[in-house]
Amino acid sequence: MACINADGTLTPTSQAIISLLKTPSTAVEIGRLAVLPIYRVRSTIRELIEAKLVIEIDGKFQLTESGYKRLLP
Repeated sequence: MACINADGTLTPTSQAIISLLKTPSTAVEIGRLAVLPIYRVRSTIRELIEAKLVIEIDGKFQLTESGYKRLLP
């Protein structure tokens, strides 16, 4: 999975998105805050959902319990 490195750590883009999802946000909001193109945000979020680190509720993305555990201190 491209959002997770071979050693199990998150890629820099994934870590940036996870950090922004401390507050539920839309893909557009994440893109603006992370200064990333929307296609990159959407593809990374899809992978984070597959990895069960992020869920979508009412059009906003938020962290799962597993996602919170991946936040850097």
